[in-house]
Amino acid sequence: MDNSVLVLDFGSQYTQLIARRVRELGVYSQIKPCTTPPHSVDLSGVKALILSGGPSSVSDADAPQFDQEWLKLGLPTLGVCYGMQLISVLCGGKLGQGVSREYGFAALEINDPSGLFEGFERGEKTTVWMSHGDHVEELPRGFRVLAHSAGAPIAAIGNESKRMYAIQFHPEVVHTPRGKEMLSNFVLRVAGVTPTWSPANFIESSIEHVRATVGETGNVICGLSGGVDSTVAAVLVGKAIGSRLYCLFVDNGLLRKGESDQVLEKLGAPGIGLNVRRIDAASRFLSELKGVTDPEKKRKIIGRIFIEVFEEEAQKIPRVSHLVQGTLYPDVIESVSVRGPSATIKTHHNVGGLPEKMNLKLIEPFRELFKDEVRRVGRDLSVPQELISRQPFPGPGLAVRVLGEVTDERLRLLRDADAIFMEEVRAEGLYESIWQSFAVLLPIKSVGVMGDGRTYEQAIALRAVYSEDGMTADWVYLPQDLLRRVSSRIINEVKGINRIVLDITSKPPGTIEWE
Repeated sequence: MDNSVLVLDFGSQYTQLIARRVRELGVYSQIKPCTTPPHSVDLSGVKALILSGGPSSVSDADAPQFDQEWLKLGLPTLGVCYGMQLISVLCGGKLGQGVSREYGFAALEINDPSGLFEGFERGEKTTVWMSHGDHVEELPRGFRVLAHSAGAPIAAIGNESKRMYAIQFHPEVVHTPRGKEMLSNFVLRVAGVTPTWSPANFIESSIEHVRATVGETGNVICGLSGGVDSTVAAVLVGKAIGSRLYCLFVDNGLLRKGESDQVLEKLGAPGIGLNVRRIDAASRFLSELKGVTDPEKKRKIIGRIFIEVFEEEAQKIPRVSHLVQGTLYPDVIESVSVRGPSATIKTHHNVGGLPEKMNLKLIEPFRELFKDEVRRVGRDLSVPQELISRQPFPGPGLAVRVLGEVTDERLRLLRDADAIFMEEVRAEGLYESIWQSFAVLLPIKSVGVMGDGRTYEQAIALRAVYSEDGMTADWVYLPQDLLRRVSSRIINEVKGINRIVLDITSKPPGTIEWE
């Protein structure tokens, strides 16, 4: 794509944020593993290069592999943290280790208000987020110091003639308040990239691409969950091929209270009018989950049955050539590691193995977009705000929020408690500002007292987090009155629950879902 920025990933947990921040400037960005050689990438539209941070030391024997030809391309280049150290070493500088470690907030003082720091004042101090052990001890050839901190005398460097810059801190995180300004200076001023990217101009080209991909006769199926990604993907493909899109909504019995009916009502309403077929497979899923408590086994069983049910129904539709999936860009880049396959924390909710099993070709219109960009596309496609603003919901549904065995009765307890929590969150006006809020049924019972009698019943945990994309998250400080109402209502209205607890764990170290 023309006017784009390429980000090379060295394993930083913040790499996605770099790409997001660049896109927020109106410039398309994509991420490639740092092991990617230049000759394997179409560089015709790439105007700048960013080297991400990473957990390794440049001097480690198993440091990520990097083709030095990238630095010989003449592209404007920015190194972030590990990227700075790599550039320094490759350009003749020297690193120091272990003495000037900095982790967390630091005061950056500007030496030279030019290049990355256009618009700053000489001597001005600004807060940045540091996370490094190694540091640059001797400047690489042709570079000069642009900024320093107490723990890093060489915190930002630049070679104006080569349009090559490097910084020891992370400009992409919210903890660096003026970081986006620094990135803007690099992308728009130093590299001179024209901002032409937006989800709006993405729609027209995507519709044309879908039409060309499918052709004039083939039918397409979409596994519709009612979530934002699959809903907006279905609407976009529907715009392209009309009634040749068949949406299959598999009701696995693991949805929230009343959700199945609500989803079908909204998706079939005028303005969207998707051709949706509901498949009631609840008893099949619950039968297979009987006695299963291990979360990974739950996920695998649910994924397998979904594939079986989906395949059976798809075979009833003639001339099906393609499958639509709401795969997002984070799904794509998380599957690639700088040192090979990443460790599996949880099986991803997207249907693995389905295309190969069904011999269908994939249509993934959003594999280059982040969640917030998909929501913007949905708004431009006139998808109702109620669907656009829906909080993310796990693919395995309530099976991973019922800790322990999944049964009809335990699902009832969770559904009723969760519905009360959601009702009160909405009444408080917090639903759309929270990334996810939900209840979890714990696999324990505790003693309680009700009406002067002893109870021994189930416990519910409440979970609410703020996040931008689900990669990291902070717990929400819910109002005390809201928590009091929710606790009182659940215990009084949901027979079988006698204790409510609050989850105040961030990600990391925890995950958003409990399983």
